[in-house]
This record gives sequence, C-alpha cells and structure tokens, in this order.
Amino acid sequence: MDWYMMNCELLATCSALGYLEGDVYHREPDCLESVKDLIRYLRHEDETRDIRQQLGAAQILQNDLLPILVQYPQDKVLFDAIVRLMVNLTQPALLCFGKVPPDATSRHHFLQVLSYLQAYKEAFASEKVFGVLSEKLYDLLQLDWEQRQEEDTLLIERILLLVRNVLHVPPDPTEEQGVDGDASVHDRVLWAMHISGMDDLLKFLASAQAEQQWALHVLEIISLMFRDQSPEELAALGQGQAAAEHGEDTRELETLRQRELAEKRVRALQRPSRHSRFGGSYVLQGLKAIGDRDVVFHKGLHNLKSYSHDLGKETRRVPRRRQAAPEAEPPRRSARNVRLFLCHFCQDFLEGCYNRLMLLVKDQLVREKAQQHDETYYLWATAFFMAFNRRRGFRPELVSETVGIRAFHFIEQNLTTYYEMALMDKKEAATWARRMHLALKAYQELLRTVEEMDRSPEQAVRDSSQVIKSNIFYLMEYRELFLALFRKFDETKQPRSFLRDLVETAHLFLRMLERFCRGRASLVVQSKRVRRKKKKPRAPTSLAPQPPSTAELEELWAGLAPQLQACLQGEVTLPEDVVPFDAASETPVEEQRTEALLRIQGCLRDAQAPQALRLLRSARDVWPEGDVFGPPAAGPLEETRLLQEILFAPLPQHVPPEAEEPEEEEEEDEEEERETVQVSEKEFNFLDYLKRFACAPVVRALVLLLRGYARNSPRTNHCAARLLHRLARDLHMEALLFQLSLFALFHRLLSDPAAGAHQELVALAKFILGKFFALAATNKKAFVELLFWKTPAAIREMTEGYGSLQEGEGAGRSRVPPWTPQEEQELRELYWKYKEVEGEDIIAAILAHLPAPGRTRRQVVKQLVRLGLASSAKDFPRERKGTGLVLWTQEQEEELVRLFEEFQGSEDILGNIMKHLTARRSRARVVEKLLGLGLVSERKELYKKRRRKGHGPGPDVAGTPAVPAQDSSAEDRDSEEEEEEEEEDEAEEGPMEEDWAPEEGAGQGLAHRLHQEGLAGPLRWLENCLRRTAGDREEDGVSHPVPLVPLSEENEDAMEDRRFRALLRQLGLRPPASEQESFWRIPAALTPQQLRHAAASIAHHGPNPPASPQGLLEPPRCPQDPGPAEQLPAGQGSDSESEEPVPVPSPVQPGTKRRRELDSEDEDDGSSGAEPAPAAPSSQEDEEEDLQPLGRRKRVRLVEEEEEDD
Repeated sequence: MDWYMMNCELLATCSALGYLEGDVYHREPDCLESVKDLIRYLRHEDETRDIRQQLGAAQILQNDLLPILVQYPQDKVLFDAIVRLMVNLTQPALLCFGKVPPDATSRHHFLQVLSYLQAYKEAFASEKVFGVLSEKLYDLLQLDWEQRQEEDTLLIERILLLVRNVLHVPPDPTEEQGVDGDASVHDRVLWAMHISGMDDLLKFLASAQAEQQWALHVLEIISLMFRDQSPEELAALGQGQAAAEHGEDTRELETLRQRELAEKRVRALQRPSRHSRFGGSYVLQGLKAIGDRDVVFHKGLHNLKSYSHDLGKETRRVPRRRQAAPEAEPPRRSARNVRLFLCHFCQDFLEGCYNRLMLLVKDQLVREKAQQHDETYYLWATAFFMAFNRRRGFRPELVSETVGIRAFHFIEQNLTTYYEMALMDKKEAATWARRMHLALKAYQELLRTVEEMDRSPEQAVRDSSQVIKSNIFYLMEYRELFLALFRKFDETKQPRSFLRDLVETAHLFLRMLERFCRGRASLVVQSKRVRRKKKKPRAPTSLAPQPPSTAELEELWAGLAPQLQACLQGEVTLPEDVVPFDAASETPVEEQRTEALLRIQGCLRDAQAPQALRLLRSARDVWPEGDVFGPPAAGPLEETRLLQEILFAPLPQHVPPEAEEPEEEEEEDEEEERETVQVSEKEFNFLDYLKRFACAPVVRALVLLLRGYARNSPRTNHCAARLLHRLARDLHMEALLFQLSLFALFHRLLSDPAAGAHQELVALAKFILGKFFALAATNKKAFVELLFWKTPAAIREMTEGYGSLQEGEGAGRSRVPPWTPQEEQELRELYWKYKEVEGEDIIAAILAHLPAPGRTRRQVVKQLVRLGLASSAKDFPRERKGTGLVLWTQEQEEELVRLFEEFQGSEDILGNIMKHLTARRSRARVVEKLLGLGLVSERKELYKKRRRKGHGPGPDVAGTPAVPAQDSSAEDRDSEEEEEEEEEDEAEEGPMEEDWAPEEGAGQGLAHRLHQEGLAGPLRWLENCLRRTAGDREEDGVSHPVPLVPLSEENEDAMEDRRFRALLRQLGLRPPASEQESFWRIPAALTPQQLRHAAASIAHHGPNPPASPQGLLEPPRCPQDPGPAEQLPAGQGSDSESEEPVPVPSPVQPGTKRRRELDSEDEDDGSSGAEPAPAAPSSQEDEEEDLQPLGRRKRVRLVEEEEEDD
C-alpha cells in the first residue's frame, strides 16, 4: 500500500484543519472537530498502524499541528486537543508494536513509523514550540491545588509525556554522521529546551513539595536528556579542561600514528633491498599439506606470517543464536554549548533536587506505585549523578540519599532479580541483561563512592565509609554476587560492555576487601551453608516374617497380662509421645486407622504393653465412631479383652511399597530430599575467598575481554591483568592460565608493533610463558593440557604429578562406593541363579541377597550392563502398578448401571459399587464413568452420607474390635493419585445437612486430645468465637452464617489440621461449600444454647475430660456467662488467646441490634479500653425460647429469618 495515497475520509479531515500561508497558519472553523476526528481515527487503527503512517507521510504534525500550537495557544480547548493528538502521534514505536517485530512485513512497518518519529523530533527542535509549551506549563504550575482543575492536571501530564516522547526518539544513523562536537538533532532539542526554560521547570518539579506526583516523569525525562552523555566528560568540563580534551585527542592520534610507523618499519625489514620480479617458491618444512608432503609456498617471505590453511576458504556463517550480543551505542560528544548547559544542570540538580527526588522515586518503587521496570531510571540516575559528583569536587552530602546500606541492598536485590529472570526467561534474556547492566553500573558507582569517602578529609565521612564496608563485607550475598555473574556470563545475551564493567567492579571490590582485611587481625563474616539431607539407601529387601503360632501368642499373652494389669491400675506411667494420627500425612484416614491397629498389635508382640495401651486410648479418641477401638466409656476389663483380641487377630501385615526411583541420571545417593540453610559466622580469609575465582568461567571471561585489548581502555586492561595476576601469583596457580586461547592472545600481543602501550599485559604474558616452558621441561603432557580449561585439582595433578590426589579429593570424586572384584563375582553368581526363575523380579532378588553396603536398583542395573550380562537397562523393566484396565466393555457398563440402581438409596453408593464390581478399577475411574453415563450430575452425589449421632450404638457395638474393611480399590491407591484427591474431597467436602445439630458434649474427647497436643490456643479462640456468636444471636434475634477467620499463624495452622477440622465437624460447623468460600462457618441453624454447649464441651477442665450430661436442658444463664459488672468481649471472630474464655453478655434491649464485624487484633487492642457495660437481664420471651424443644427452636429461628428476609 502506498501510504502517500491517503484515505478519503482522512484526507478530508486533514484538509479541514486549515492551511499555512507563509509563516501564518489559517485554521478552518472545523479545526477542533477535525483534531478530535484524528484522535478517534488513531484509536481504531489496525496492527500495521496505517493511520499513523498516513499522517506521518503527509507531515501533518510538521505542517499543521505545530503551527496551530504556536499561533493559537490562547484557545484552551484547541490547545488541549492538539497536545493530546501529538502525544499519540509521538508515541514510541516499541509501545505501538509491543516489541520489534520478527517478520519482515511487520518490521518494515515498524521502521517506517520510526522514520516518521525521527522527522517529528527534528520538527520539535524549535525554540518557538518549546517556548509555548514552557509558558503553558509555567502558567499551570502557578495555580494552587485549590484552583487547579482536573483538566489542568491532565494537561501537565500530557506536556511532560510529549517532552518524554520527543526525547525518546532514537537518532537516525544514516542522517547523523557528524563527528564529535557537532550539534545533532538531540542536541538541538536540548538547546531549545534550555532556551525556553523547560529545564528550569523540570528542576522546579523535582524539588517542589506540592509536585511529588511528577517525580517519575521528571526522572525519566532527565535520563533521556543525558542519554548520549558521559558523566566523567561532563564533570571535567568548565574546569580549564579544554586543553586536556585537546591533549586526550592528541594522545589518541599519536598512538595510532606510532602503530602505523611500527608496521611500516616491520614491512621494510621483511622486504629485500633490491626488488626481484621472481618472488620464488619455498618449502615449509614441518607444515604438512593435504597429502604427506610439506607445503610449497609461492609467495615472498614477507607474506609468510600471514599464511594459514584457511586462506581461500569461505567464512563459516555464525548462527544467530551464537552471535555476540550487540553493543549499546557509545556515548558521543555533543556540542560544547550543550555540554556546558548540561553540566550546570547537573550541578543545580545535585544541590537542590537529587536527594529529594530519589527519595520520592524509591518510595514509589517500594510501595509499587510505579509502572513495571521503572526502577531502571532510578538505577541510571544513581550511577550517573554519583559519578558526576565524584569527579566534580566530591561532596558526599549531595548524594547522601543513595549512599548507605539500604541503597546497596536495593541495588543488589534488583541485580539478583534481573540475573534470575535472565536465566528463566530465555526469550527476553537480552532485555534482562540490559537491565542487569544498569544495576551493575549503579553498584559499581556505589563502591567507588565509598572508596572516595575513605579519602575524605572529614573524620565523620571516613567513619561512615567504614560502617558501610563492614556491613557489605559481612553479608554473604555481596561477596557471592560477582562469582555468580562470572559463572553465568553468556556473550550471546550480554554485551562486551557488561563484561568490562563486571571485571572493573570485581577488581574494585577485591581491592577494597583486601585493604579492609589488611588493617585487621581477624574479620568475622556471615556464612550460609545449605545442608542437604540425602535419601538413605534402602536396606536390602528381606522376606516377610512368618506370623507367630497360637501357642506362641498364648505364651506371650501370659507374660503381658501382669504388665497390662499394672498399667491399668496406674502403677506404670503411660508414654505421652504416642500419636496414632498424622494430619500432615497424605495417607487416607481409613488407612491410618488400619495402621493404628497394626501398631497396637506390633507393640503387644514386642512386649511393649504401656505403648499399646496408650495407642488404644489415643486411637479411641481420634476414631470414636463405630467403636473400632472400644466404646468411649470402656473399663479396664474391656480394654484388656480388646488388647487380647487385637494380639490374636490375623491382621494383614503392612508391607511398605517400594519407592519409585526417579528417572534422572544421577545416582540415588545424590538425590536431595530437602534443603535447609544454616546461617553462622566464621573468620574470613581473603586468600580462601580469592580461590573461589580460580575456576574456568572466570578465566574464560577475562580472556574474552582481553581479546579486544587494543580497543579497551587502559583502565579495563589493568583490571583484567590484575585479576589474572592475583590468580597466578597470589594463589600460585600459574597453571590455571595454561590455555591455548590465552597463549594465542599472548602471541598476538607480543607480535603487535604497538605492544609498548600495554606493558602490564606484556609482563604478564612473559611471566606465564616462562612458567609454562619451565613446567613443560618436566611434564611432557603440558602441551596437551593446553587444550583444556583446568580446575584446581587438575592444576595440582599437572604440577605435582598425575595420581598425586588422595582418595576422595578433587571435584570429580564419586560418592558411590566402587565395586570390588568379590562383589562383582557375587553379582554374577546371583544373576545366573535368579535369571531362570519365572515370575520373580531379578533385580529385587539380587538386592535381597547383596551384602552391605546397600546398593540401589539403578546401581545394580548399571553394573550388570558394564559386566556385559545385559545389553541395556531396558532388559529389567519395572513391574507396572495399577489394574491396567482403561476401556469399558458393554457388559461392564451394564453391570455398573445395575449396581448403581441397586445401591442408589444406600448411604455409601460408591463404596458398595466398588465392593461388588467384577473388574477391579480405581474409584476415580468409576466416578468418571458414572458421570459419563449421566447417572450422576456431580461428584458430591456419590459422597458417603453422614449418619446422625443421636440414634444409639449400631450393630458394631459388640465388644470385639472391628477391623475396617478394605475395598477392592485399596490395592491400587499408590498408582491412582486422583483417587486420593477423591477421598479427601469425600472426607472434607461431604454435604452437611443444615438442620443437623451436634450432641451435647460432642468432641470432648477429641478436644482433650488436642489440648494435650499443644492446640490449647486455637481451642480457646474457637471457644470464644462460639460464645460471641451465641451472644450476638441472642441480641439480634436473627441468625446468619458467621465465618471463622484465623488471623494468627497458630490458628491458620490449626485450621489445616485434620483433627481440628474433625472437631469442627463434630461441633456442627460447616466447611467451605464452594470455591467462592474460603473459611469455615458457624451455621445459621445453630441456636445460642447449642453454641454454648459446644463451647463448654471444648473448654479445658483438667487432665481428664468430664462426662457430659445427657438430656439436660440449659438453664437461662450458662455457668460461664458474666455477671453484671463483667466486661464485654473484644470482638467476634478475633484471635484472642487469653488465658480464660471470654464471657458472653446477656441480651440487651430487644429493640437494639449490634453491628457484627470481623475484628482484627488491632481492633481488639483498641477496644480494650472501653468502659464495661452491665448486662441486662434476659427477657421472658428469651427464657421461654430457651425452654422450647430443640426442633421447635430451630423452626422458630428459620421462620424468623425468612420473615426478616421478606
């Protein structure tokens, strides 16, 4: 599409704006409406930004909008519309397209929009335009907050955004090809801002108390103003440094001239004095050609050094993913008058605005009031202005806001975040690397500022520097930062400039740390150690023990009877640390009940009578239903009979299933179960810390940086050479630098005619080469070692002799014990012995008979493959668990439908179906099939219906322990994770009838057990909530479901405890009914009397829970109710953890209602000082209601609630 052929409607709209005649613009009557139409067109442009491109091609901004802005600033409505339109037109191309498009067509549109933006920027380089904007902004800022309307605030923001957009436009490299010192388009825009006074307005916005909301806008504009500037050059300006700048340029030219003259001299020495038309042919001995003969060279000897086998070959193309990251645009030198104005701006900004603005920006960043990634402007400003202050007569009070431990922590935190995101977000790794570079430069400038503070003549400044250094050197995060950045440096994602700053910052940090340690006898630092608890190797699988005979059990019981008698009479103290139920375990509750029976039987068979009796009583409290562990009021004789029957019962022995081995290639012994970080202190040794840098990634990064030694600054070369010198000389690890790529760099350096400018690198190269040839005289393998990057262990072997490392030393040591010849022979015999046995796992049989040390399945399989007894690990497949049935046949579906219709009215539909199914399937598969057949609409219809607890004991109360039956799906629970989730849903989200009421004294045994388990605080909180809710319902006369909101960590943990949730169910509380609910609720059907009974049942009365009275009606006032002078409770549902239960007041006047809220702890504290209100006596109607039957009271409550809703 030709963008110069405009759309008809768009062309008509642009024509209705007006026309330019000379320097005067004549607007049309419909000018304002046309501007609004253009704004509406831009709002509905497509993904190619067609409207934007047509307006840019027609130069509407240059020929119409800017003349209207300049000539009609008094028309407020038109001015506002023009500014809105220009803000939209000058929007950065990256914001328009989201990112740089990868395809060619979209990229063409992106570049086209960018070219129009560059044309807009050139049009804005006008003093008139910025003069109008500055005047309008000045008038708006003169208004007080009372006089400033919302439209004025929006116009201020739009003017700042317009300035930001104009400064954000990147330069056009094809148009701006001038040398340093020429005025670019960006310089002309800056100069127009300076002439118009916009820079003074920015300083006012940065320092004014009433203009805090524009802090980030101002900081972003300032960062764009100084985009091409270097703080060192600006700081050196105006201090008689013009001659210094000229001298710097002269030195650079002199260096280039010396290099050129040296090359000419070398070429002159290589050529003979008399020219020969016959160049000659030479044989290069020792250099083989394609065949077995030596190379024949047909050129002059002066061309011999440039000879290579690669001559004439095509250059191999480097894939894009392996190309080096592009460098950022280098800073250019602006025109001198622009640099002078920027230098004065920096001085004024530091003296009057910097500390205040940085404080406001950081506050907005910490409170997350800023947009995403706005912290990059903060990092840039920290690095730029602190560098300017350091080079311009260092005054630490001007940058005090960004010098301190908090500044170090903030920058280190962002640097670590960028580092982690660059590793995780591979697609945007280059973007994260640029942000990481900004944070690194800010961190470097902080270190330089602290180092400059050490040289301050003021003692207070030097003391502050010592405090800062002691803090950053003490913490481990600051010391480990550079090691992590070196090890994860990737030249395809991070540019060479990042590596340069990283090397310079690491050198500065090491130098400061070395000087800090030098002046102290000892330095204590923080150390963090990650302790990894490894999985223990499984013991060899042994055969299941045979159950004892009846005669043996009778003999065992004869010995246990006296012990049990002593325990029942209280002569032997029962243990307190026996817990039959684990709420954090993933094992279902039914399985834990079976395991409790097995544990009781195991204790009896091990002659541990006290443990068995304690387990029986604890399990009876946890599982009171069904009388599996006896009735609640079981006596000594009944407990003795229960234990005897459990001892003689043929219970199925629990065999733990073999744990699944992970499929990773690491050995199981090295697998981590969990990690714990231990923080301790240790004495710091600088050389030990320096040894952490003696690794291949650090040396590789330094070599990569030194490859461009001719382009590097002397400072960069010095830092890299000093780091290599520390590793080679200070640590005596010269062999760490014996690497071929580094030697090739040394060869290029020593043969460079301008090597005299790099004397430090030349001295290092000669030192390393001398050490290498001295070692090569004794170790002939040193030349081969040049091909590999080395570790400290390899260096030791290379210098002291191969095999000098003791057993267990070195990084490559294995934690797996080696196989001895005797073990290999035994492995062969066991393999041949069990190979022909059918129906048995060979590896399991071998593991059962292998002696210590215990081997894992993977180790045995690998060793069998190494010995040639098996071709691969696939010869020993694992036994698959589960039924393996996936498809349902027609007969199975008919059987499922028949069973569903048969048991549809039963309490446990799914359990009965599972028991009678012919083909074994998991519960999850059966539920899915029932849903697929349309027999049920949702899973909750299959949940086991809960039986009311007021109908007396069932047929199970016989006196014999009932072993819970295992349904047919229990065998494949390990392979079906969905089944476990289904059972948890059945246990926790089962339907609860609204009219269900708890018994009096329900949950007493479980509450007593929870008191002993250490949950006294959550139980007191629950008791207080129940009493307060009872009081509220008596006062209001209306019942609503009240959520239980745990505000403390202890109460939150209790609400996740399965036993605590079981207690809530016994008390009649309702769990979350759907995904919209998050908290348990006290149902509206529970009356105040029932709530008080529930609260009394869980109150702590001593070591043994009292027997609950049955069938008694509640008196008009419960025993815990307060007297007339007692205080009101703090608030409903709060986390009060007082020693005594909070009393509940009597109902107040019948006509009043109290507002119910979920009070926090703060509100509790605030209400503690309220004057206690006397409790009014209960009315006759309330007493009559208390004496009504239970069903009648519920009916009355429900009727009253419906009437109030109506």
